[in-house]
Amino acid sequence: MDIATIGGLIAGMVCLLIGIIAAKGDLGLFWDEASILITIGGSLSALLASNPLQRFLNIGRAIKVAFFAPNNSPNDMILTLISFSEKARREGLLALEDDLDELPDEFLKKGIQLVVDGTDPEMVRRIMETEIEQMIDRHDAMKKIFDDWASLAPGFGMIGTLIGLVLMLVNIEDKSAIGPGMSAALITTLYGAIIANWLSIPVANKMEARANEEVLMKLVMIEGTISIQAGDNPRLVKDKLIAYLEPAEREAISNEVEG
Repeated sequence: MDIATIGGLIAGMVCLLIGIIAAKGDLGLFWDEASILITIGGSLSALLASNPLQRFLNIGRAIKVAFFAPNNSPNDMILTLISFSEKARREGLLALEDDLDELPDEFLKKGIQLVVDGTDPEMVRRIMETEIEQMIDRHDAMKKIFDDWASLAPGFGMIGTLIGLVLMLVNIEDKSAIGPGMSAALITTLYGAIIANWLSIPVANKMEARANEEVLMKLVMIEGTISIQAGDNPRLVKDKLIAYLEPAEREAISNEVEG
């Protein structure tokens, strides 16, 4: 579970509720079933209409990406690649086949298998880079769901407001109903803004961050795989791979390898 995502959403909602209370507002005034139906139901319906069914049904998977941090550690992956380079230098590339089943990542396993099979280095790189491109396309497709929702929800909030204004103007003779009617009409706009800025945009941004982290991991794997195939010295492999990391992480890996 990603504490930052959960904590941020909870903190955002708490701030909204406390802000209403601090302004001496009644929370009950901000609950309106019709507005919920128009804003949430309408925007989800438009979301379904504008995306393939399977992509829409994958909303749960998309939320999981944002709310659950992956267990991937670039440090562990780099140490694994360094150990593979050491073994390849000592025993040859074919010896790596014995350790393939222990690799937790299918992408790296495929790359090492290509190396063991004697595939041309350029072809290995091209195959692995194509895998990354396809992964990015999948991430973009999932992120698009929340990007679309962020643009659709405020629009349906405005539609709800216009509906409320029409209903209010029909009864404009009753001056006492104008204030409450205007308040109810504006709630749908509020709901649309909350869906976009409190939920959809943050989740989409977190998904983009997750995708960038995964791409970084995959680039490290490609560089390590090609270096192992080239027979590079393990120290050179380490220097190539830690270049992808932050300075503090580089130092930690250097100390562990030298230790």
